[in-house]
Amino acid sequence: MKTIFLFAVTALLSINIFSQTEGYYQNPVITSDMADPTVIKIGNTFYATGTSSEWAPFYPMFSSTDLVNWTQIGHVFNKKPGWTSHSFWAPELYYHNNKIFCYYTARRKTDNVSFIGVASVDSPYKEFTDHGPIIEYGTESIDAFVFNDNGQLYISWKAYGLDNRPIELLAAKLSEDGLRLEGEVFSLMKDDERIGMEGQQHFKHGNYYYIIYSARGCCGPSSDYDVRVARSKNFAGPYEIYSGNPILQGGNGDFQAGGHGTLVETDDNRLFYLFHAYQKGAGFYLGRQPSLQEIEITDDNWIRFTTGNLITTNQVAPFGGTVQKKWTGFNDEFTDKSLKVDWTWNYPFSDIDAKLKRGKLLLSGNPIGENNYGTALCLRPQTTDYAYETQVVNRSNSFKGLTMYGDDKNLLVFGIRGGKLILKSVRDNKETILVETVSAKRNMYLKIEVRDGCMLTFYTGTNGKNWTRVSHEPVNTGFLVRWDRVARPGLIHIGEPEQQAEFSYFRMGKL
Repeated sequence: MKTIFLFAVTALLSINIFSQTEGYYQNPVITSDMADPTVIKIGNTFYATGTSSEWAPFYPMFSSTDLVNWTQIGHVFNKKPGWTSHSFWAPELYYHNNKIFCYYTARRKTDNVSFIGVASVDSPYKEFTDHGPIIEYGTESIDAFVFNDNGQLYISWKAYGLDNRPIELLAAKLSEDGLRLEGEVFSLMKDDERIGMEGQQHFKHGNYYYIIYSARGCCGPSSDYDVRVARSKNFAGPYEIYSGNPILQGGNGDFQAGGHGTLVETDDNRLFYLFHAYQKGAGFYLGRQPSLQEIEITDDNWIRFTTGNLITTNQVAPFGGTVQKKWTGFNDEFTDKSLKVDWTWNYPFSDIDAKLKRGKLLLSGNPIGENNYGTALCLRPQTTDYAYETQVVNRSNSFKGLTMYGDDKNLLVFGIRGGKLILKSVRDNKETILVETVSAKRNMYLKIEVRDGCMLTFYTGTNGKNWTRVSHEPVNTGFLVRWDRVARPGLIHIGEPEQQAEFSYFRMGKL
């Protein structure tokens, strides 16, 4: 009996030591709506970015030393490259000749066709220098990836996605400086099944070249995105599609769907795939969040994820002793010299004017096109149950307050105009006034509580501590989800540019 007892104690101690040494984490690893993530390793640090879509600044940059805890350090671009208009999708980072390259998708402003541009920088903490479009091919070219085959660079991309024909993954040789195509364009794979084919990642192991790619629906409430693999003994193909596809999918557990990622290798030769995934239920309203899972090569030279073919929350950390940090909220007293890197704004719909002056934010902007709903300055939601608040300092005929923002025609606003407190829902550009009172006071505090990602309750106060509920029933803002992005909480100004909104602080925290 004593022997059995000692064995049990030893086993428990071993498990405890193992868990402390190896560490665990939970997906997602970046709790933000940032689809199509790409990751590179420079020295002992990893850098990642992803789709920013219709939000500026463009392509948020993150850094990490353990692939689990990430900190935003800036953006690829603070201003749009001159050739672009909007739809900043699917960037791909590549480290070459001591430079970081970003191959990115955007719409060309002359015709709004999506093509691929390239930019470079010598430090991830600086803004990239744009070199213009590198791939202008067909009616759409998106989802670039760069692969080094024994010294020869290749770039691949998705083509024909808008045409009445199968999608193809195309490729061409890339110049040594990474800035132009060389030679003929050739086809790698064709989507004969008509199920979608995009977000490809190339790598070589042993005698095989592998393409990890995504299929089915990428975006929105009905997304069924998954991850697949094909292999060939030549980079140019032909490629054999794995009969066991998909190798990673949602459908069970906590995740609905996921895909479009990039592999990164650790110093001990382990391979981790950083990809985006939709959570199920209320977590869906956090968008496509970067998640991380390890892959391995099977005995028959195929690829599998070490925890199986389901997107899984709990994972063994890439590095021993990793402790995953939880989001602790966001607070901005507007005392910095410039906006914090977390802030985003609705660039297709308004030119933003945000000034920080004596601990206040002065917000306004020039609406673009038919936008009647001003300038929104927002954050990515990072949890499903949270509250955000502000104090409106000035009182004028413009509207100023809090928002949950989908786009210029789908939003919810809660704030002050003149002497009135107004809660208004806008759906497909049609307004519904939910609350309107004449009791708005100067220096009014406003707060919105969010539960389950989309159920909003509204409060006012006079000191930022004691709150009075405004709405009787929570307002469902699920309709604000756009096809490729979710709504964001933040601040808003609606009115003439000279009638600035003035805010004394903004705070967002978990309930």
